[in-house]
This record gives sequence, structure tokens and C-alpha cells, in this order.
Amino acid sequence: MTTTKEKVQSLLSKLPDDCSVEDVQYHLYVLEKVRQGLVVTDNKDTIISQEEAEALLSKWLIE
Repeated sequence: MTTTKEKVQSLLSKLPDDCSVEDVQYHLYVLEKVRQGLVVTDNKDTIISQEEAEALLSKWLIE
């Protein structure tokens, strides 16, 4: 199992040398939100169809 420290080190190695602290914070935030989403989906039956997903996402699009 990968530790949090290893995940952060991996993230840092992928970011450019001139990235800002805000860049690092943003990427850590996104990784954590994805992890939380995966935990939720592992614990529930949250499977939706492609059509349902597209309908939900279309509400967010700005035209």
C-alpha cells in the first residue's frame, strides 16, 4: 500500500520545478477529493448510466 508521504513525493516529482505553493496545494486538494469520491463509491451503489452522467454534467456547461 502506498503511504501518504509516497503519494506526495510522487506528485511533487511530476510537477515542474517552478511550480508555486498554490499549485502544490491545488493538486493535493484534487487528489484528496478524488480519493474521497472513490471511498464513497466503494461504500455505496452509486453506478449511473452514461446518459445520466451526461445529463448531470450538461447542467454545469456554460453556453
